[in-house]
Amino acid sequence: MKIAAAALLLAASANAFTAPRVHNSRTATSLSVAQADLDGAQGMIDDILKTKNCGPVFVRLAWHDSGTHDCNIKEEWPASGGAIGSIRFDPEINHGANAGLAGAVKILEPVKEKYPEVSYADIFQMASARGIELAGGPKIDMKYGRVDATGPEMCSPEGNLPDAEAGPEGKFGGAGGTASTEDESAAGHLRKVFHRMGLDDEAIVALSGAHTFGRAYADRSGLGAEKT
Repeated sequence: MKIAAAALLLAASANAFTAPRVHNSRTATSLSVAQADLDGAQGMIDDILKTKNCGPVFVRLAWHDSGTHDCNIKEEWPASGGAIGSIRFDPEINHGANAGLAGAVKILEPVKEKYPEVSYADIFQMASARGIELAGGPKIDMKYGRVDATGPEMCSPEGNLPDAEAGPEGKFGGAGGTASTEDESAAGHLRKVFHRMGLDDEAIVALSGAHTFGRAYADRSGLGAEKT
């Protein structure tokens, strides 16, 4: 059940927000990636997963890179966020929800160094898909050719990802991000977060359930293993 939920999470996050939409002739819509490079990157990622047992954090990395998407923003790419590799830049990597993910990016740097034609965005999503499959989950039909954000100015504002717990005033979320996610109930907060991405209540259940793939760490989510 845990891995199935994680697979649904990846299917929602990895393929729903792949390449930017075409708005004019100046916008690159996708990359042409050689199969040999994708195969080589996958082989390296598989070795990392088998050596470091880091599948869950790779799922989290991919989800947090893609979970900034706002389907209501119609401006030119990359204004609507999504899986564009922007999570590797400060300030996004230092957003509260991304605590601990700098280490996951660092683990995958050798893959990018050896296969520079594969984007960071593709590497992050590939690492998540392979983490699920190698843990005994399903093989996910992936799409590759994502275009990377090129600098911190392309990062999404903080506040687009869901809160794990209510704040000191008893409310979830806040006025930050591309739209307010503040709500007095967890369900209302989650709907504001995920409906902003174009996802429905069924996807909310899958995405939330995928958090049980792995365990919680106090230095990341603020919650320890006893909350997992």
